[in-house]
Order: sequence, then C-alpha cells, then structure tokens
Amino acid sequence: MSHAEAAQSSPSTASLPASLPWVTRLVSMDTVSRHPNLGLIETVRDDLRARGIEATLTYGRDGKWANLFATIPAHNGETNGGIVLSGHTDVVPVDGQKWDSDPFKPEIRDGLLYGRGTCDMKGFIGAALSLVPEMQQVKLAKPLHFALSFDEEVGCVGAPLMIEELMKRGVKPEGCIVGEPTSMRPIVAHKGINVYQCCVRGHAAHSSLTPRGLNAIEYAARLICHIRDIADEFRANGPFDELYDVPFTTAQTSTIEGGNAVNTVPAECRFAFEFRNLPTLDPDAIFARIEQYARETLVPKMQRENAAGAIEFTKVAAAPGLDATEQAAITQLVRALTADDARRKVAYGTEAGLFANAGIPSVVCGPGDIQQAHKPNEFVSLDQLAACENFLRKLVRGLSIDARAN
Repeated sequence: MSHAEAAQSSPSTASLPASLPWVTRLVSMDTVSRHPNLGLIETVRDDLRARGIEATLTYGRDGKWANLFATIPAHNGETNGGIVLSGHTDVVPVDGQKWDSDPFKPEIRDGLLYGRGTCDMKGFIGAALSLVPEMQQVKLAKPLHFALSFDEEVGCVGAPLMIEELMKRGVKPEGCIVGEPTSMRPIVAHKGINVYQCCVRGHAAHSSLTPRGLNAIEYAARLICHIRDIADEFRANGPFDELYDVPFTTAQTSTIEGGNAVNTVPAECRFAFEFRNLPTLDPDAIFARIEQYARETLVPKMQRENAAGAIEFTKVAAAPGLDATEQAAITQLVRALTADDARRKVAYGTEAGLFANAGIPSVVCGPGDIQQAHKPNEFVSLDQLAACENFLRKLVRGLSIDARAN
C-alpha cells in the first residue's frame, strides 16, 4: 500500500507519521508465525544494503525463517557498544476472528491504523526503519543496532539464535530497547514464560475390559489438576508484587487431546501447559514440582495397573523474566527520553529478558496499547506512531557527537 492509499480516510497527508510507509509495508506482509518471515527480513536487508548498511541473518526452521541484526556504526567506525532497537517480525493468526477490514491490507480510520501487527509490533519496527536516513546523517558517538527476530509469538524461538551469534562475534551492546506496545511508557519488568508439552502413556483396551487397560486421559487429568493446585497456591499465598497487573505467578493448561473412540480405553493423552513466573522466582523449581508429582506419585500408581504407564515432558519454549534496575544506563536513558519515572511491570513476556540474561540491560517501550494486541481489528493510533518517532529522534540526537559536546 502506498502512503497515499493508506491515508485515504485521513484529512491531510501532511499530518501523517513519517513512518507510515514502512509500517504499512510491513503489515502488508503476512508473517503469521506458521508462515516464513524471510520475505520481510530480506526486504529490510535489501533496503539497508542500498543505504550501505550490511545485515547479518541467522536462520532457523529449514532456512525459511530468519533473524536480522544490523549496525549503523559510530562516526569513527565503531560497531561495538551502543543501543539495540529490538522487535519481532511474526504476528499471531487471524483465524476465527471477525475483522472489519482485511488484516493484511492496513487501513486508516479515525486516526487509527488497522491491521495485524500494527500494534504488536510492526509499528515500532517501521518507526525505527523510517529513521535510518536520519541516523546516518548524524555523527553518532555510539552505534545503533537493529535486532529483528522470528517466532517470538510461539515462545521466543528466534531471538536466542541471534543473541548466541552476537556473543560468538563479540558484539556487546550497552543497552536494548524492546519496542513491544507500552503506549510509549517504560516497562522495567515482566514475567517469565515457560511452555511444556506433556504426553501421558497408558494402555488401550476395550471399554468393557477397563481393568486390562490404563486410561491415559484420567491420569493426565490428575496431573492437570495438580498444575491447577500449584496455580491456586501462588494465587493465595504469593509471593506477590503489586506493581504487576496480575501480581502473582500463574499456571494453566491450554490444549489437550487424547483417545480415539468412546468404547476404547485411551492409550495416550497429550496436553500443553504454561506458567508465567515473577522474575524473582526460579522457573526450574516450579517445573520440578510438577515433574516430581508425575514421577513419584502418578507413574508408580500407573505402573501398578499396567507396566506401559509413563509420563513424558518436553520443554517447548521458555523466555526469562525481566527485572531491570533503575541504576542501569538504559533505564535512565529511556526514562529521560519519555520524561516518565513511574515503575511499571507487566504479566506478558518479551524478548527483553533474553537480552538482559546475555548481559545487555534492557527496557520495554513502544507504540500502541497491549490491550489491542492479538485481537480482531488490531490497531495503533497515528499519534502513537508519531510519539515513537519523536522518542527515537531524541535517542538519535542524544547519541550524536554534537549533543554530547554540549
């Protein structure tokens, strides 16, 4: 979509954010996590290359998905240190959602840009890319980096590959801004995310002969109830952190499948569960409680019924929580740029915890409201895009030699 087409319902193109062409271009690319993102990544790579900026791609999933890391060097050619602008390129599905317009044909209505990913989080990526010419015109005292990842929405799968590659190359940025939608307000902490698949194995039998079988669904149900008991315990007893919208660790079972006929004892049941821990809690210790109950309580009981009984766990995805310190330079910088000193923490996860665990202090701050993310008729306001541009411009100017000389 052209800038003019995107502005068709806006009264004046002069008032539109400068980032709109990039944002609409990105949103027009269907990068639902199950679809390759390579077309988007190569589009960004080619645009940067045309401007003399080389990007490094790290590939995953049969080479059809990729991360991108690119650096605009400091005026003296230095590429180490500096600030990372980070965003994920994948979006959640639109299946089963009722949209008033095509989610992959962005449309402006009443000052809001609608489309899948406008808020989460192509608005931030587009705003950052639109400022590349300005970044190159300024004599930077420190470099600026772009970090675009794949498969964040399915458990932060891509970013670890990129961060590992950075560590191997000895690239050590001083700070990272993850542009998830925060209404351009600094977020200094978020929970960790831990996703597991569980397979409960029983033994099939005709339902008239249930004692000769081992019902995998029934034992899966017992384990699911145990996971709920742990969740209830956290809800009742904490620990608590009231700065979070949900101030305690949560857990839930999200999908389940098993059995093949009503008159057959099911031999297998699979379910997925997740827990979101306060960053002060050890996620491995939480999982250990679940695994211990399965191993010490359920499996022995199962195997007394039938030797085939077993319970297997597979970690699907994990992203650590974030708990930024106020003393960190990146925290102070983002607070200064936004003139916002409020301490905010959120229950949703981001890739900021991954960067922080790699020794790169991180803060979350980006355009749009998280309440709009993942929903039908997802949108970001044009005012939020403009605010993000202003934020990034102040960041660029603050990193310039002239500003530091003053």
